[in-house]
Amino acid sequence: MKKVILILVFAIILKPVFPVIEYVTNYDYIAKVLCVNKAEPKLECNGKCHLIKELAKASESEKPIHSNKKDNSRQEVEILFFQDLITLVATQFFFHSKTTIGDNYANLYFHTVSCSVFHPPAKIA
Repeated sequence: MKKVILILVFAIILKPVFPVIEYVTNYDYIAKVLCVNKAEPKLECNGKCHLIKELAKASESEKPIHSNKKDNSRQEVEILFFQDLITLVATQFFFHSKTTIGDNYANLYFHTVSCSVFHPPAKIA
């Protein structure tokens, strides 16, 4: 699965290079058949015009669809309904239990308040 994903990622990254690879592999055919300027040997085009067209197609296909439209981030909203918010008054209720702890209760929790910082024991050489 990782190999398939890796191949797809490389294909997406190298997509603009595919027309150049096609031009290099089919150089003779493109220079003799597909070249627009084959009637004018002075230009020494040798199919570069075809390569430029293919690169333009590839770059055009990569552009987003909405690139020619302006993005208006400003929007107007018309308020059709308005209602004042009702303020709620919250009251707190405290419930006190009247049960008392018996005489046999003993608080066994003990802690010392220390402001010193713990230092581990020194290493003995």
